[in-house]
Amino acid sequence: MAPSNFGYSLREAGHHFRRNWSTALGAVVTIFLSLFIIGLFMLGSSVLTNMVGSVEDKVTIQAFLSDDANQENVDALQKAIQGWGDVESVTYKSKDEALDEYRNTMSNKNAAAAVDALDGQNPVPASLVIKLTDPQQVSTVADKLIADADFKAVCDDPDNPAASVQYGQETVERLFSVTNYVRIIAIVLVILLTFVAFVFINNTIRLAISARRREIAIMRLVGASNGFIRGPFVMEGALEALIGALLAIGALQLGISFLLPKIEESLQFLAVSLDPTVVAATYGLLLVVGVLIGLLGSAIAMRRYLKV
Repeated sequence: MAPSNFGYSLREAGHHFRRNWSTALGAVVTIFLSLFIIGLFMLGSSVLTNMVGSVEDKVTIQAFLSDDANQENVDALQKAIQGWGDVESVTYKSKDEALDEYRNTMSNKNAAAAVDALDGQNPVPASLVIKLTDPQQVSTVADKLIADADFKAVCDDPDNPAASVQYGQETVERLFSVTNYVRIIAIVLVILLTFVAFVFINNTIRLAISARRREIAIMRLVGASNGFIRGPFVMEGALEALIGALLAIGALQLGISFLLPKIEESLQFLAVSLDPTVVAATYGLLLVVGVLIGLLGSAIAMRRYLKV
């Protein structure tokens, strides 16, 4: 569409909006709903990623140590593990620290009374708490630790080192499985909804072309170029998509402003948050995708149904 044709195309698109407002409104609403759901899934995926990240950050390996373990050997093992790949940090937790943690975290289960009943004895072993850079590698690091000869020498159960290593294997594997499925489903739905929006804008433009065939034929007779004829349809599709995208962005912003704080308040134990950069990028992407859907839908509809 040449620049000289831009003003004419914009005016014609506006006239068609007014003359056929019900058809244009249907296209705008369809694009709005499609882009809104796309944006909702994108932002929801970001929130889910943050939530999963907060849960994954709590995935650690606890390596229980024997009460008779030589402290120099424990320190050497801690330093060696710190140098392993995928290991972020290794923290030594003494018997007293472990007992205090049990008392504090299990206070709702009468843990304090149980600790007092021990009469000063401490049956909780010391341990090394291993935090990973990539929580998905927890099984690999745990297996490596179990096979390590230095760990066998200081672990709580030398006859069965695997019993001295805990990381909630079944729970962790189930967590990673669920989150991976959710991410795949979100990607598939975004692609599907983008295709649905494209199909609807294509059909809307096709109906507009069919309704104006006589007008198009007259323009051809008086010598109008193909670009001159196509311009208003391209503009119409782009405007419908742009309006739908702006409405979707407005609705998403309202949801973020009013609903997200309530969700954060209800789920304080999880990292329910949205990075402003992610929000801005999502809004920009919705605008770009919306306009591209409008332009591409119009172009394909004209190529297939507009005989010029």
